[in-house]
Amino acid sequence: MTHSRLETMAISITRRFPRRAIGAAGIGAMLRALISDDTAAKKKKKKKRKKNATPNTGCPYALCRGECRPDCPPPIAKVPFPRHVNYSAGTIAPSSFNQAAQDNHVRAAYAKWKANYLVAAGRDASGRQIFRIAFGKPGRSDHAITVSEGQGYGMVIVAHMAGDDPDAQEIFDGLWRFRLAHPSEIDGRLMDWRVPGGDGNDSAFDGDCDMAYALLLADAQFGSDGAVHYRTEFDQTIAGILEKTIGPTSRLPMLGDWTAANGATYNQNTPRTSDFMPGHFRAFRRATDGGVWNAVVAACQDVIDTLQASISPDTGLLPDFVQEGPRPADPDFLEGPHDGDFAYNAGRDPWRLATDALLNGDPRSAAQARKMTGWVAAETGGDPGLIRAGYTLDGDTWPDSDYFTTFLAAPLGVAAMTEPLLHDWLDAIYGAVYERSEDYYEDSVTLICLLVMSGNFWDATLLPSP
Repeated sequence: MTHSRLETMAISITRRFPRRAIGAAGIGAMLRALISDDTAAKKKKKKKRKKNATPNTGCPYALCRGECRPDCPPPIAKVPFPRHVNYSAGTIAPSSFNQAAQDNHVRAAYAKWKANYLVAAGRDASGRQIFRIAFGKPGRSDHAITVSEGQGYGMVIVAHMAGDDPDAQEIFDGLWRFRLAHPSEIDGRLMDWRVPGGDGNDSAFDGDCDMAYALLLADAQFGSDGAVHYRTEFDQTIAGILEKTIGPTSRLPMLGDWTAANGATYNQNTPRTSDFMPGHFRAFRRATDGGVWNAVVAACQDVIDTLQASISPDTGLLPDFVQEGPRPADPDFLEGPHDGDFAYNAGRDPWRLATDALLNGDPRSAAQARKMTGWVAAETGGDPGLIRAGYTLDGDTWPDSDYFTTFLAAPLGVAAMTEPLLHDWLDAIYGAVYERSEDYYEDSVTLICLLVMSGNFWDATLLPSP
């Protein structure tokens, strides 16, 4: 049997007061009281539900952590920080701090990095937030500048910090929107290397390469069913990289989409050694089933072996730029008088090569990185405070490189992870860099190196199948 709402209330009254003699007037009064209480409770419940559901109206994001509509699904980090990757056998990790402390060092460095360099850059036509990475700290003129390299670093960093940073996907998507808003005028699948200004609105290899790697991370981290289809964007980006910035016969990375394969000065045989990213290239091969990336890895490693054997047999140091031969670039080849030295480009090489060894177990990359960090460890007597900000390939310094910087030290720490005999050196470098802040370039490179040294850097194409 079913009852009307008033009948149900009347039954409730008689059950609550079974022994009380009540007349019709009494029942009516009690019914009115129950109706009043029921209505007030509904209003309160409705008001509470509305408050919880809509603290922020007009959500511009496809995924918003449920802050503006009760049906908005929260973004889920599938590979949340901290990750604690098991690197290849025979490698080592810092031991002067436990794992929890190292994770917290990364968190602290990330918080400082975000505060200094992550900049809101307006909204797109759909009202979605855009972000960029500033080329300098707040208050400096270069804080208004962004380079594609920085967008690449930012996307790699933020994708790794998802799960710990609840805003990671929003930030990542905003960084990507900035990249889309500033395409290269030569190939729109790649990014203009400097915004605003720069010498031509064309691309630089390293920024696009890191962004492609980051898109793979994001696809694995967030899935491609939100505002950005990361896998599609990766496919377009990697096609542009391969078509316009990989030497058609040399298989070496070219400086950018402005470089002619057979140009007189800059061509497919004049790479920047810091563009040798074998770990990225292996990930691209797995993601695309493209054998060409194996050839790119081999070409890069061949150049490094030749230079280390014939030019820097004692130090293993690599030049910022290479000219045909291969040989170290002449002074002022592209950027300045130290283009043929181990300086502010090649300083990244130990990190790039060692990361490949850690994730992929490649013995050539391990040996190449180990040679550089081993020489610096011996040269400094194991004191990272004596690492200088640049060397000739013979191991000499120059007057304006006589200072310490985390930019050179942190990558050497990653390289030390490939050699168990360098455990003390690794711990010393880690201690020298983990809480030090310098500027955009140094801090970005150091933060990524901290991700690697703490065991939190991963490759989307090496994750176990779901």
